[in-house]
Amino acid sequence: MKHKSHKNFGSHWGFILSAVGSAVGMANVWGFPAKMGTNGGSAFLLLYLFFVALFSVVGLSAEYAVGRHARTGTLGSYKKAWSTRSTKLTTPGEVLGWLPLMGSLCIALGYAIIISYILKAFFNSLTGELMQVDTQTWFNSFANKGYSVIPYHAIVVIGTLLTLLLGAKSIEKSNKIMMPLFFIIFLILAIRVAFLPGAMEGYRFMFTPHWEQLKNPMVWLWAMGQAFFSLSVTGSGMIVYGAYLDEKEDIVKVAIRTAIFDTLAALVAALVIIPACFAYNLDIGAGPALLFVTLPRILQDIPFGQLFAIFLYTAMVFAGVSSLQNMFEAVGESLQHKYTKLSRNAVLILLCIICVGIGINMEAISSWGPWMDIVSIYIIPIGATLGAISWFWIMKKELLLEEINKGTTRKHGNPWYYIGRYVYVPLALILCLVALSMKISF
Repeated sequence: MKHKSHKNFGSHWGFILSAVGSAVGMANVWGFPAKMGTNGGSAFLLLYLFFVALFSVVGLSAEYAVGRHARTGTLGSYKKAWSTRSTKLTTPGEVLGWLPLMGSLCIALGYAIIISYILKAFFNSLTGELMQVDTQTWFNSFANKGYSVIPYHAIVVIGTLLTLLLGAKSIEKSNKIMMPLFFIIFLILAIRVAFLPGAMEGYRFMFTPHWEQLKNPMVWLWAMGQAFFSLSVTGSGMIVYGAYLDEKEDIVKVAIRTAIFDTLAALVAALVIIPACFAYNLDIGAGPALLFVTLPRILQDIPFGQLFAIFLYTAMVFAGVSSLQNMFEAVGESLQHKYTKLSRNAVLILLCIICVGIGINMEAISSWGPWMDIVSIYIIPIGATLGAISWFWIMKKELLLEEINKGTTRKHGNPWYYIGRYVYVPLALILCLVALSMKISF
């Protein structure tokens, strides 16, 4: 029997756009260009594409499959996956699922603040204020003090939760608008950046082979980490979208298409940011400051800069909200499935109170920056690794393969499964151990 909150996505491409919306976010727009810029350019890109292909075919498709098998999100999926091995493992599986689920909630708290900064930048672009200020001073005016973006914060959280009222249907409808506009806007920006003097050096850096960088193990680790988290293979978020996936859908094909569009989003963002930074001799690896200090400074210098600033921050709001949708939906669906007396509206209101109530105390970058580092160094990698182990070492092999092979004429058997068990799981474990031991935030 389907849980009362369960609603299928209405179409194949509606699901793809929603899944891409979840994956596309800060990891693409400033994370990918920054890591590519500081880790060997084209060598990093080559490795990133390799890991994206591997993780989408095995890791992402497994999370979709587990969600569709359980017909619910994180808590119910872990519970059901572990119970296939033994009924005695039902409770431990459910308890284990709380860690990746809390990872989704914890990262949503910090993520909402970043989107609040972006929304402020969008409004300041509309008024023209952003075109007239010293961008560093402007950024410091709200990033270095608490309680600085409360109205924007409330708009982001409440607005995102309103898009979740009807579950999969409203997620799908909003992403059918947001994701095409995201790509269109960034393509327009990429074309404009191509005409900046010095932009060609950025393209050379991105696409000229630097094979010597392949000898550096950290380039491999950064590429693997970026691919892992860009696809949102975190042991939580994509499970709930899998729960809303029709049984006629070919899961591996869907995962590959999600990865293709997610990668295109990362590349088009890099085609805006890396050539622009080369043109102005600016630091590609500036992190959040890239969006709020570096790029506005460039936009102040070019004709129609205000218009392009509006375009940029509109696209960024779309990217952020679509990712935040997934984090909230993962938590909300699991809570509603676990506590059946709670209505969907009650769960959304609860999430709103938690996110705004706690978040307004973290609005300074000195608060949410370390918070996001803790989440991405500890909670997310551990949760993702526990998920990988749960699917390929705990859940019964035949049940996972049965779910993967629904809706496809090209059956996936032992090769797919053993790549997951002996390649994907060890890589997830390596990434987790490196993050924990070296305190690296991927």
